[in-house]
Amino acid sequence: MKATLESTYKRSSESARDQLVLENIDYVGRILSTMTFFVNDRDLRENLHSAGVLGLVQAANAFDSAQGVPFRTFAYPRIRGAIVDEMRKASPLSPRVMRMVGVVKRICETLEPPISPEAISKRSGLTVNEVVECLEAMRFVKPDNWEDLSDVVHKTWRTKIDSAEDLAEREELAELLGEMIEQLPDKERLVLTLYFQEELNLAEIGAAMGLSESRVSRLLASAKFRLREAIRWKTS
Repeated sequence: MKATLESTYKRSSESARDQLVLENIDYVGRILSTMTFFVNDRDLRENLHSAGVLGLVQAANAFDSAQGVPFRTFAYPRIRGAIVDEMRKASPLSPRVMRMVGVVKRICETLEPPISPEAISKRSGLTVNEVVECLEAMRFVKPDNWEDLSDVVHKTWRTKIDSAEDLAEREELAELLGEMIEQLPDKERLVLTLYFQEELNLAEIGAAMGLSESRVSRLLASAKFRLREAIRWKTS
């Protein structure tokens, strides 16, 4: 009887895990699309997608719904981390981008927060587009220092979120983010809204706005950087 119950429970757990993976394959693609606009190698993109799927499977295996955290919130850092690890192994950044990354990193160390892409551009002599390209690339040079906005928004993914302190922190952060989003340039605010609230991918956003996927990715990267800097300045 005990063995039968254990077998039933195992099949149920495996079925739930498989369902989580199937329902969130598209989420891997959404995360990947914001991280690899400068990757043109099709084989590399496929390898990165496979790495993200592996991260998704690991998240599904470790997920405990009793913790009260949405699965995508829990899975995001695992998926992104797997993609970053694979990308760092492949080293897809060109020497040109690496040189610009060095310039941007040095400039960032001299500016007072909140830092904007325009301020970096003015100080470095790079165009704003080049600066944003570097800000995206820097996450793969040293990703721990350049967290994605979703890491900030969902910073409590590792712990239970039912305590009064956690809920108050989340509400305060949500209010702060709402104020900052309203201050973004129009196109960046629209891209951010379509991506996070409407859950459109970059190609869909580009089609809606009449922009290329790479342009949408840069707008999203710039918006996330501005918000990250504003949070750092407000909470420092």
